[in-house]
Amino acid sequence: MKTLKVGIMTYDQMKERTMAIARGEYKPKSGEPTVWFNSVESFSKVLSARNRELLAIIARERPKSLGELEYISGRKKANLSRTLKTMSKYGLVKLEKGHRGAVKPRVPFGKINLDLDLRLSA
Repeated sequence: MKTLKVGIMTYDQMKERTMAIARGEYKPKSGEPTVWFNSVESFSKVLSARNRELLAIIARERPKSLGELEYISGRKKANLSRTLKTMSKYGLVKLEKGHRGAVKPRVPFGKINLDLDLRLSA
């Protein structure tokens, strides 16, 4: 089971880290988070109880389309589309092309670990 490691860092901290990597001044260490949120609040919104339930449904049922996920989850397709695009931005889901252009959501991880360095909190 793959685990996604996420971290919390302010926008300015992420920008500085990215620039340091680009300048060759910093090399990310093995085991560091690969996905970053700019606050605990944004992390908790994206991974709300309702969205964690949606991820579990996708992992368990492996729907072939958003229409099928709409039926299984009871959530409206427009809502699902917005939510899944946000989750996709963070790497929490992958949106694959399915049969006849259908979008197939997939959950590439079985676990998510939050790495919260209190020294970086703003």
